[in-house]
Amino acid sequence: MKVGTDGLLLGAWAQGGSRVLDIGTGTGLIALMMAQRFPDAHVDAIDIDADAAAQAEDNARRSPFADRVAVRCVSLQEFEIEREYDSIVCNPPFFTQSLQSPDNKRTLARHSVALPFDDLFRHARRLLSEDGVLSIVVPSDALSQIETAAAMNSMFLVRRCLVRTTRNKPVRRLLLSFSQKPSPFQNEEGIIQEAINEPSEWYRNLTCDFLLKY
Repeated sequence: MKVGTDGLLLGAWAQGGSRVLDIGTGTGLIALMMAQRFPDAHVDAIDIDADAAAQAEDNARRSPFADRVAVRCVSLQEFEIEREYDSIVCNPPFFTQSLQSPDNKRTLARHSVALPFDDLFRHARRLLSEDGVLSIVVPSDALSQIETAAAMNSMFLVRRCLVRTTRNKPVRRLLLSFSQKPSPFQNEEGIIQEAINEPSEWYRNLTCDFLLKY
C-alpha cells in the first residue's frame, strides 16, 4: 500500500508517549512519524503481513530512528507485551460491506477481515496503560460502528477532528482518540485544501515537519 493522506494525518495528529504501538503498520509511515514527533519514545510496530512488516523494518532501519522503532510480524490478537503502552495508533481496515479484492494482501489491508473493530478496541484496552490513548483515522460513515465497538469495550471518545477535503465538501474522515477514562471532550475541524493544489493553513501547520514542500 502506498503512503496515503489518512496515515499522514494520523501520524501528525495522534497523542504520543514514552511507549507507542502502531497496529497494522504497513510501510511503517505512522510509526516513523511518531518516533520523529516524540524523541524519547520507543515505538513498536506490528503487521500481520510478512512483506509489509519486512518493508516497515527496512524503512525503520534506514531512518534516523532505527534504535527506537521495532517491527514485528504478528497479529494484534496474538501480540503479547511486558509493559503497557501510553499511546496506540491505528489506521484500521474499514470496508465491511464492499466486495473484497482478489488480491489477498489488499483485502487484509483494506477490509476488516483480520481486524474487526471490536477486536481493535478489546485488545487496545488490554495493551494500554491506565491513562493511555488509542488514536485512529476512519471514514465518517464508520462512526456508528466505531462508537458501538468502543462502548462495548468501555472506552470513551475524548478527542475528535472532523476532516473535510475542501471547505464546501462534507466530512469524509474522522481522527478519533479514545481513553479508558472519561475526560473533557475536545472537538476540532480540519480542511485539507482551500483550493486545488492549495493546502489549507490547518494542513500546513499539521504536516509541515513531514513534507518536503509547503
